[in-house]
Amino acid sequence: MNVVAMAHHEMAADWLARLESPECTPAERAAFEDWLAESVQHVDAFLEAERLHAMAASLRADPALRAALPGAPVSALRPPRRGRPASRRWPMALAASLVMAIGVLGWMRLQPGPVATAEYATAVGEMRQVVLEDGTRMTLDTGTVVATAFDRDAREVELVQGRVRFEVGEDPERPFRVRAAASTIRDIGTTFQVTRRGDDVDVGLVEGIVDVGRKDGAASVRLAPGERVRVDAQGRFSSVEALDLPMAEGWPRGELVFRDRRLEDLVLEMNRYSAKPLRLGDPSLAGLSVSGVFRANAQGELVAALQEGWGLGVEEEGDAIVLRAAPR
Repeated sequence: MNVVAMAHHEMAADWLARLESPECTPAERAAFEDWLAESVQHVDAFLEAERLHAMAASLRADPALRAALPGAPVSALRPPRRGRPASRRWPMALAASLVMAIGVLGWMRLQPGPVATAEYATAVGEMRQVVLEDGTRMTLDTGTVVATAFDRDAREVELVQGRVRFEVGEDPERPFRVRAAASTIRDIGTTFQVTRRGDDVDVGLVEGIVDVGRKDGAASVRLAPGERVRVDAQGRFSSVEALDLPMAEGWPRGELVFRDRRLEDLVLEMNRYSAKPLRLGDPSLAGLSVSGVFRANAQGELVAALQEGWGLGVEEEGDAIVLRAAPR
């Protein structure tokens, strides 16, 4: 029996015990009916639990089994008389096998499952795609560090720094969560992006559904496709905003897509991919409106475009490239 089927059978056994309890409430019965309707596997597991329960009840009535139970009188533990039919001995053997199986399964459920961990990182200017064992595809942007921990019950990714696009593989029995600073993102079958700068986290949803919550579980926000939300270091949410989809779809391809964006923002974004940063030598340039598609790792192309299209001057000062307004 695989882990998923074992979980179904364990839940079915729990429901059976609750339903037979005199303290079972109407609300619990309604919850049981909802659980039963969720999948055919739940129905099969519950029918199997009922069958095993009925078998156990019949075994408890067997005199030979009762004699073998702890606390039975010594006289009841005498070996059967010679010639006793084998058909009278099989219930005890079956009961012993059932007890052993239940004990082994119970022990297995109490043991922590093996946890598969891994770390992935990209250097400045590097991008990388990683396919995890569940089929999840991660696209790591420049300067990104993530750690994964998968076990039989859950899939978790810790975003230490940088930006990642997640295309989550289907595995309904194991929730997929991303932890970043004071936030936790729970996937509900989707494609989304998470950016962490310091302890500020930005989550953008491309398709599907995600719940973005505080690490302590005190509050959460559900995003629809094309929406984004920011969470600060104290776990405070910004208002939900529209996601810049062209830019969100562009950077995994190595493109920075800007539409009427501030030059200051473009410079900050481009600097993430280069060891030699751009600087604005004139504060008035910060609000200059820029549109275009720029290759993320081609700083020289951007500088040339700014010189030609916007008439900016360029100077090298130490370890930086300084952009200045053209003289009038």
